[in-house]
Amino acid sequence: MGYSMLFNMPVASVIRERFATSFALLAGAWLLSGVLGVTLGFLAGRFLHRWPDKMICRISYLLSSLPTFWIAMLLLALFAVRWPLLPVCCAWAPGNNAGTALLSERLRHLVLPVCALSLLGMGQIALHTREKIASVMKSEFIRFARAQGDKGWSLLRHQVLRHAITPALCLQFASLGELMGGALLAEKVFAYPGLGQATIDAGLRGDVPLLMGIVLFCTLLVFAGNTISAWLVVVLNRSLERPDAL
Repeated sequence: MGYSMLFNMPVASVIRERFATSFALLAGAWLLSGVLGVTLGFLAGRFLHRWPDKMICRISYLLSSLPTFWIAMLLLALFAVRWPLLPVCCAWAPGNNAGTALLSERLRHLVLPVCALSLLGMGQIALHTREKIASVMKSEFIRFARAQGDKGWSLLRHQVLRHAITPALCLQFASLGELMGGALLAEKVFAYPGLGQATIDAGLRGDVPLLMGIVLFCTLLVFAGNTISAWLVVVLNRSLERPDAL
């Protein structure tokens, strides 16, 4: 890939070191946005057109329209400045490095960036899950399940959720590109030494080899996410079409 003029080391080594730091941020935000999004979408679909559904929809639309850096700055102002509960920046305390920082210390520094980044995709997942649950609730096999005596939370948990979670899971893998784009801004706001921060530094200082290497790496990562998403659509739909899945 060449040699980075900014870090004075091979581009592959820079990407490997920086992505190791970014991976915890991306994985945490990916999992949190998926869990919260599906949970909120499930509740909205359960109480369709009632006050929980209306409140969740408004919150989801608001989160989907807000830029990542604004959410990050708001969290920083509230929980690191106004109420100093969490660290202001970085991935570990000043004076430490990736080898000497304790796990508890790194987790505390991850809380705000993960929350800011997870809110980026949570609204879309919630709205998508809500629409799918509303669609499934009108289907014929749900009417058949109700005729057999299945109702309430048992019906939602055993019949509706497993059909509604398939598109949400596929959307999660397909949104890796959006997640990595949000990580650029989140890492800049929190001065988090990950791949996003390296991308911004490379662009501002004209480190073309590093910038091209990061773009290639991110392209492969997004391609992998889209491939997994397409594969999941085929596999999960095939499993739901089996007679014993109904």
